[in-house]
Amino acid sequence: MNEELLEQLETWHEQDEYEKIVEAVQEIPAEERDYELVNHLGRALNNLERYEEAVQQFLTVAEEGANDPLWQYRIGLAYYYLEQYDKAEQAFERSDELEPGDEDTLEFLEWIRNRDDEDEYEENDEDVTGEENEDRTLEKTAAEESPAVISSISVVHVDPPVPVSGEFWNDSELALEQYVSDPPSDGLIESVEEQLVFRLPVSYIEMMKEHNGGIPYNRFFPVTNEGSGETGYVEIEGILGIGREKRHSLCGGEGSWTVIERDGYPEIGVVIAKAPSEAGVVMLDYRSFGNDGEPEVVYVDKEQRVITPLAPNFETFIQGLMRPEV
Repeated sequence: MNEELLEQLETWHEQDEYEKIVEAVQEIPAEERDYELVNHLGRALNNLERYEEAVQQFLTVAEEGANDPLWQYRIGLAYYYLEQYDKAEQAFERSDELEPGDEDTLEFLEWIRNRDDEDEYEENDEDVTGEENEDRTLEKTAAEESPAVISSISVVHVDPPVPVSGEFWNDSELALEQYVSDPPSDGLIESVEEQLVFRLPVSYIEMMKEHNGGIPYNRFFPVTNEGSGETGYVEIEGILGIGREKRHSLCGGEGSWTVIERDGYPEIGVVIAKAPSEAGVVMLDYRSFGNDGEPEVVYVDKEQRVITPLAPNFETFIQGLMRPEV
């Protein structure tokens, strides 16, 4: 294999130039691509969120990847974001067998198993009869009317909010590739604010100067349905940092204005986080106090376009993030 090409592909990966990787590898006839080239292509497709194409590529070398923990992890990631959780769990479990203790693998397994627990709870919740069943059905209907209740749970155990200076950020490979940037300079902050047409909250700027974007360990914000009293949560994938280089930064490839214009979200402020599978976004909402005040934090459902208040400001939102357990 051409070592110069491999070095170039790795350089593009480090520079987040994933499209160039895809173009370069696809110029090579499929029958001439070896295992390493296919993995470069699949990884780049994952980073571009083209998960179906990534799976197709990874499966072409499935026999060679059977005992490769990295191949198992990468195809598991693609299956996860395609919401094919059974296949994702199988791949992550195999990756963990081959390379025990990898934090990223274990975290994905935990997320999948938490989903399974929630599904099991909902099935048990429906398995009641008579008047009790009628009461439960009414409660479920009321909860469904609130788009912010992404998943209903009976009991929420909440660990104390983790301070930013402690174990707040999970610097996984995915986070470092797509979210985390160098601390922003004052000049960069000013130019990003100018591009967004909104002044960013001081608490957000100070947080980004310490750690510019990323994936938190605690990614769930609790929401109580006023009608039923049930507590659910809004889940985020990560927090966008200040910059343009990383795909998931305020002015990056999946930045605020790109998401708003592409998906038709209301132009009420700045997108700071997305829900998994693009179910919705968390935004800084400037409608109440304008550009000179502190924006509220809201959740906007992608399908219903209903805006649900979450927190009066960014700092309160961060302090409220948690990891619920059934």
